[in-house]
Amino acid sequence: MSNVTIETDKPATTHQPNEPERKRTKTAKARKPAKDTQAAKAGKRAKAANAAKKAAQKSAAKPIQKAAHKTAAERSNKKAEVIAMMTRPKGATLDEIVSATGWQKHTVRGFVSVLGKKGEAKVESSKNPSGERTYKIAK
Repeated sequence: MSNVTIETDKPATTHQPNEPERKRTKTAKARKPAKDTQAAKAGKRAKAANAAKKAAQKSAAKPIQKAAHKTAAERSNKKAEVIAMMTRPKGATLDEIVSATGWQKHTVRGFVSVLGKKGEAKVESSKNPSGERTYKIAK
């Protein structure tokens, strides 16, 4: 028989016989950086291209036309302007109100809804023969 000594990575424990043995806690391993695969590179290029397209669309967006250089007598608030348009015999289409005020379509619909709910005016909504939504204030 030969004398063989085995060395282990574990340190020798030096605990007392009456003392409970402590559990070892795991240490966090360092995370390796992800490799840039062809698919990841293609995804990054696509994101960059989409961002460039969006930036170009924003700069090419149609600017809102506001009434410029009106005198104080010519100016009125948009609410009164929309109500005046809606009191015409034919009423006003959604597109007419949008172009006159510069509001978005959902804003016009919300305004018309509030106008009817608060009892300021009775609003009749219908579609004209061409399929456009028309708002009219009933007298």
